[in-house]
Amino acid sequence: MSSIIIHLGQRRMVVADRSMSEVVELAKRAAKTSAPVLLCGESGSGKELIARYIHNESSRKKGPFISINCAAVPDGLMESELFGHERGAFTGAVAQHLGKFERASGGTLLLDEVSEMSVHLQAKLLRVLQENEIDRLGGKDCVPINCRVISTTNRDPKSSITEGNFREDLFYRLNVIRIECPPLRGRVEAIESLATEFLGQSSFRQEKNIKGFSSVAIEQLKKHHWPGNIRELQNVIERAVLLCDENRIESLHLDSWLEETKPTQNSKNPIRLEDLEKQHILTILNHVDGNRTLAADELGISVRTLRNKLKIYELT
Repeated sequence: MSSIIIHLGQRRMVVADRSMSEVVELAKRAAKTSAPVLLCGESGSGKELIARYIHNESSRKKGPFISINCAAVPDGLMESELFGHERGAFTGAVAQHLGKFERASGGTLLLDEVSEMSVHLQAKLLRVLQENEIDRLGGKDCVPINCRVISTTNRDPKSSITEGNFREDLFYRLNVIRIECPPLRGRVEAIESLATEFLGQSSFRQEKNIKGFSSVAIEQLKKHHWPGNIRELQNVIERAVLLCDENRIESLHLDSWLEETKPTQNSKNPIRLEDLEKQHILTILNHVDGNRTLAADELGISVRTLRNKLKIYELT
């Protein structure tokens, strides 16, 4: 199918394959309702863009689109970030603070990676969704809320429930409409269109005049496994543009990155899953110059989980 560009403010979403077209169609239908939506899919598969698309297609499109990354905010601050606090509620609370629910009034609130939220806060979130009101920390009265809630997770919800990390009752409250965002490795026909879009963006930012890709480079992109999905593809193109001094991207401009994450096949000594994970963590850390917060975001895990993995693998 021919590619379609959907404008989402300053961002653009490319729809160039049947599976993504089906996702967009389902998202468009979901936008016409006020029901909660749960977006499932691997990290980097475009869940936030789908959430923004739902907001833009809904009757709340003139209202705010507010998001919070549940994996990035420390547990001690999450309750205040979500529900707000009154002046004097705790040491350092020098003024009233409106939480994300109140700031999203009349619009949409995106709970990004909701399954990473502590179970304690999940119970409070469930009550808020049931009663449509919040209690600010240190407040005396309940505050009514009016926002559409969209949630995302990069984990299998059923597994998270079984492991005790995700409340089952909260899952059913959020899972009224569920949309699965497919990984990039299953969308081979879309890779060239996506790469071309990212090439145009990167060339503009870096003030280069790169027209396109060689056929060999395109085939190389299509054969890659893409464990980091669309986000990884965008980073690969950004790096290739930096390396390219010609008018098109060649295979040599891609080799250095793709070889780092290329799985070894038909080996007499198969690589263990732990080794692949360790290498991928190292690759991402090198790419973000050792910034653990950015690395955790790219990996789709919390900073705490990343820190634990670094200890397990004895990485510094």
